[in-house]
Amino acid sequence: MFKSSLCAVVLLLSTPAAAKNPLFENVFTADPAALVDGDTVYLYTGHDEAKDNNVFFEMHDWLVFSSKDMKHWTPHGAIMQAIDFRWAKGDAWAAHMVKREGKYYFYTTVRHKDDKPGFAIGVAVSDSPTGPFKDALGKALVTDDMTKQTPNDWDDIDPAIYIEENGDVYMFFGNLMPKYVKLKDNMIELDGEIKTLDLPKFTEAAWVHKKDDNYYLSYACEFPEKICYAMSKSIHGPWEYKGILNEIAGNSETNHQSIIEFKGKSYFIYHTGAVPPLNGQHSGGRFRRSVAIDALNYNADGTLKRVIMTSEGIQ
Repeated sequence: MFKSSLCAVVLLLSTPAAAKNPLFENVFTADPAALVDGDTVYLYTGHDEAKDNNVFFEMHDWLVFSSKDMKHWTPHGAIMQAIDFRWAKGDAWAAHMVKREGKYYFYTTVRHKDDKPGFAIGVAVSDSPTGPFKDALGKALVTDDMTKQTPNDWDDIDPAIYIEENGDVYMFFGNLMPKYVKLKDNMIELDGEIKTLDLPKFTEAAWVHKKDDNYYLSYACEFPEKICYAMSKSIHGPWEYKGILNEIAGNSETNHQSIIEFKGKSYFIYHTGAVPPLNGQHSGGRFRRSVAIDALNYNADGTLKRVIMTSEGIQ
């Protein structure tokens, strides 16, 4: 069944996309996570398939696209399904990809089977950025019963990995309560306790990047979601809140960002609900989102300039 679904996705995405926003108009994409690997950017996205824009998300697998110029994107289809984690029962939510010692580690959000109900974080691994990926641990890395800060069973979502220059690895994640934890060198075990962060208006979608000697922690704030950010001189904080980075994205109540530097330029990748009717049937919206890219710029003092969302995209 998955092979036939994968073939259908590849055929659907067979034409490379050119620069504009949203990037792709023949498939719904969400929750972008970009990885710079040499002269190529790999863009990993969720895959919205909801038939009704007023019910809830329907997401079964994750897609990957690649580009050498941030303007033209080649589709590679689905890299795996949520149920490829045998301990999971579905919901392929937000993910993050990192490369470590020649292997690609895919950290993602799925719904756990009923023996440990709620959302959990899993990790898959591959020798290639386009897969195939397999469960690297055989069980969840984080389950809902490991954190008790909120009563919600979706408070352990949206993993984002940051690797320090000395090789230390940290995972940021959470909904309503932001958290982070150190990972062991093997990338598939926690190395210490899960800690919480003090970030105003935090909702979800943590992302950490560094430029010069400044660390930046961006995240979805409030609801409907904007993107806010904070700065620090250390991965451990304290984090100083700096304000709004990106406004509410069109007719999507959620937002989810990925920030990268590629060939000397910085990019802000996000999703909106702006796709016109897909194949003459469904238009974009709150449960049918689409990825877009615009420039990210810095002020002289290291703070971030407000991201301006455009229809033209990267030119």
